[in-house]
Amino acid sequence: MMKRKDKAAPFVPTEIHVATVDDGKSALGILSIETTEGILEIALDGHAADAIVDALGAIRSKLDQDR
Repeated sequence: MMKRKDKAAPFVPTEIHVATVDDGKSALGILSIETTEGILEIALDGHAADAIVDALGAIRSKLDQDR
């Protein structure tokens, strides 16, 4: 297994936009995040969106503990 020597700096979000697209078979959510390093666009189905909501909930609870 290769180990990274230098830790990458995090992308700092500056703007967040959401949209949906329909490809004729199903709808996808698009999460578009403008960051200090450029635009990051993520296509999400329902399962991926639920996983992100759960992850953000976990992050939020940890941040609230620090207050």
